[in-house]
Amino acid sequence: MTTFSKKITKKKVVLAYSGGLDTSYCLQYFQNQNFKVDTVFVNCGGFTADQMKKIKEKAVQLGADAHINIDKTDEYYHKIVRFLLYGNVLKNGTYPLSVSAERIFQAMAIARYAKSVNADYVAHGSTGAGNDQIRFDLVFQTLLPEMKILTPIRDQELSREDEMAYLKNHGLECSWEKSKYSINKGLWGTSIGGAETLTSHQSLPEKAYPSALQKRGSETVELYFEKGEISGVNGKIMAPVKAIWHLHHIASAYAIGRDTHVGDTIIGIKGRVGFEAAAPLILIKAHHLLEKHLLSKWQQYWKAQLADWYGMLLHEGQYLDPVMRNIEKFLENTQAHVTGSVTVKLHPYRFELVGIESAYDLMNEKSGVYGEMNANWTGRDVRGFSKILANSMTAFQSLNHFDK
Repeated sequence: MTTFSKKITKKKVVLAYSGGLDTSYCLQYFQNQNFKVDTVFVNCGGFTADQMKKIKEKAVQLGADAHINIDKTDEYYHKIVRFLLYGNVLKNGTYPLSVSAERIFQAMAIARYAKSVNADYVAHGSTGAGNDQIRFDLVFQTLLPEMKILTPIRDQELSREDEMAYLKNHGLECSWEKSKYSINKGLWGTSIGGAETLTSHQSLPEKAYPSALQKRGSETVELYFEKGEISGVNGKIMAPVKAIWHLHHIASAYAIGRDTHVGDTIIGIKGRVGFEAAAPLILIKAHHLLEKHLLSKWQQYWKAQLADWYGMLLHEGQYLDPVMRNIEKFLENTQAHVTGSVTVKLHPYRFELVGIESAYDLMNEKSGVYGEMNANWTGRDVRGFSKILANSMTAFQSLNHFDK
């Protein structure tokens, strides 16, 4: 009599993997739960080929059944970053959305991969107290509505010490000093979280920032914009992604772009995160200055309103809402004549905008020179204009005496 053994097929989970503590714990945990684990790392500009190779080696060493590195830097710039620059987007006037923008794009790439390999589950290593869990969940639920999402860190309510103890118990040493700060690096800046950012009164120490101060004195750089996109630095024309990194290497030597963002999280609590974003902050401020010279008053006003909404919706994970494509069309349309150069002076820990040059500079229009001379009107015209403009206020004052 012949007997046949039934082959048991492991369930496959696709894990959004960074190589950090949280995702390393998730990988080990899924292995111990007898899952087949595919790890996926999505680069949005912050990692070299050598660094991605080491991330893959670590995933395989930890037991991943398969690992894939996906480089999405150019697509990330084209589909998200350039609109953040067009809109001069700074969350709460401070944060250039360094990580929140990345997470959406990473989640989309991982969802596509999970679907392509017919995974049973998709997973991420976010905690239950931050924004990233919502961003990953929203994208996965939108693109993979029938696939279950696994979140060990969130579900088990683990501290970083708990995760390190678990890994140690399974023969994997993890240095607390190396894990003290959570650092996420990408094309549009680096976020830094640590014990200090959990308080309201402490600032991150110098050692927490990846880019140390290397230069003293000052240095001038010239940035060239073509239809709103950065396309040259110091006379060298280059692709936007290359220009961003070139500026980053120049400006980060001055430790420029450090700050702490305080904001309302998607889940309704206040949160703080440190960041360094030398190139993004310089580019946003330089681009904004150029627009002040080139766009009309009402173009600037309505662009600011829509850009603020765009940044908020992106920050809260709603990139796939169709209204985002509508806003992108508007923002892109406003950039038709945003072409010219901006001179910026770099100093340790700060920068200053010197000025702009552009064929579309409205200050070069010959109707008048502010505070000096006019060409298209007379004093009599101004008196008449002021009288008409004052009509409604005069009528109100005559009845209400608001000024008394």
